[in-house]
Amino acid sequence: MDMPISDNTFDAAYAIQATCHAPDAQGVYSEVYRVLKPGQYFALDEWCLTDRFDPNNAKHLAIKAEIELGDGLPDIRTTRQCVQAMKDAGFEVVFAKDLAQVFPCPWYRVMDPTYFSWAHFQCTRPGRIVTRAIVNTLEFLRIAPAGSMGAYNVLMSASDGLLKGGREGIFTATFFVLGRKPLKEVDIVNGGVL
Repeated sequence: MDMPISDNTFDAAYAIQATCHAPDAQGVYSEVYRVLKPGQYFALDEWCLTDRFDPNNAKHLAIKAEIELGDGLPDIRTTRQCVQAMKDAGFEVVFAKDLAQVFPCPWYRVMDPTYFSWAHFQCTRPGRIVTRAIVNTLEFLRIAPAGSMGAYNVLMSASDGLLKGGREGIFTATFFVLGRKPLKEVDIVNGGVL
């Protein structure tokens, strides 16, 4: 999170489903803030837990753990934590919304094994059977490296976790935040009063 780039260099910045892998959200957002020119924008599309997530619900915790393990996430932040980390990094949060709430088609539909699509055949039940057989055969023949089946199983577990999280409404892969770096530090300190 220490970019070898001068302060106030970029006219804009964006991150698409990437900063969720950083162990410290405020740290990564602060680094973006540092290299962004004053008055410019940072667009963020983040994986987050929604307000429906209950940290005291064992089922929710199991789904969260499945997503974290399968997708290499240190700890999935809530939408509120994400927005607060942007503010703590110095950004004025212009817009924040779970875009999954806007679209009629759920973001996780293509991961649903009961949904058939040739474009996403590998996610269907028959597609998973075929893919598993191919990966297993390639690993057995030593065409694919040892551990390929293990990696496949982790990815399928991740997909299952994402699907469960989406269905339960406790996880979103489409939380959008637009932050603006103030023209002057005073903009934030004085609540925008110069």
